[in-house]
Amino acid sequence: MASIASDGGDESDARTALLDATQRLMLSEGYAAVTSRRVAAEAGVNPGLVYYYFGPMDELFLEVFRRSAARSLERQAEALASEQPLWALWDLIRDQTNTALNVEFLALGNHRKAVMAEMKEFSLRFRRLQFEGLSTILAAYGVDTSQWPPEAVMLLMDAAARFMGEERSYGLNLGHSHTITVVERLIGQLEGKRRTRGRRRAR
Repeated sequence: MASIASDGGDESDARTALLDATQRLMLSEGYAAVTSRRVAAEAGVNPGLVYYYFGPMDELFLEVFRRSAARSLERQAEALASEQPLWALWDLIRDQTNTALNVEFLALGNHRKAVMAEMKEFSLRFRRLQFEGLSTILAAYGVDTSQWPPEAVMLLMDAAARFMGEERSYGLNLGHSHTITVVERLIGQLEGKRRTRGRRRAR
């Protein structure tokens, strides 16, 4: 077992190990399985380190969520700044990598107000950045945003991707290929065929 180290690097490693362990437990056994002792055992550190670094368990959950949220913001920023931002956004929202973890946080948030408040605040920030980015993109492509409001376009793309992802999780894909074809045909009309991702050129 590790102990509280005086070396900053070791402390950083232990803190990261606890966050990683919490996320693994949430994904493998659900949030209810996350206790200070289980997390410490999974991380291979002294149980006292959980409270040393995070205090109450709510803060541990919040830090795991914030870390995941920061990665999502970074990926979205990269998509919006790419050569083909609509293709990049579509690929990003169809990536269901974080779905299982998000479901656990939603369930956890129903019982812990601090977690739900954090999720709501992040979701508002994330969505506003989506809307702002998409508004700029559509305007640059000459799209009439009175007919195609960025907010509606973004939500329709996101809803289709999430719903299909949910259905795929239990083996249903009826109508998926047609939906993907329609969305990708519309994107292709603006950006052409999907190319290798890269930074978007200055306009």
